[in-house]
Amino acid sequence: MSESREPGDSSEAFVRPFIITGGRVRPAQADLRLETLVVAVDVDAPDGGAPLAFEHRRIVTLCQEPTTVAHVAEAIGVPLGVAKVLIADLVVGGRLSCSHTAELPLHTLERIRDHVRAL
Repeated sequence: MSESREPGDSSEAFVRPFIITGGRVRPAQADLRLETLVVAVDVDAPDGGAPLAFEHRRIVTLCQEPTTVAHVAEAIGVPLGVAKVLIADLVVGGRLSCSHTAELPLHTLERIRDHVRAL
């Protein structure tokens, strides 16, 4: 018994995440966090540079303005681990640059916790 599928059925468009990453589960750059800011680097090479895969092009387009890793994952609709692998590929390839926000010191976090508890 065969099932009839609608042309717009989302199950037809589903691509397994390991296909997108080429089977890799660990990013080439391990220090990407949820809040890491990534921004596209202007690569106007005379030869135009190597062509990017579809997902990489989408990420570079999204990162024309500084964007967090979490936002990129949500915008392209992939799990966070997949987004980290793809973003790390682009950082290593010189298409994106990333910057980390400074972590808050422990005593500041404790003060925030205490003030929240006092509410």
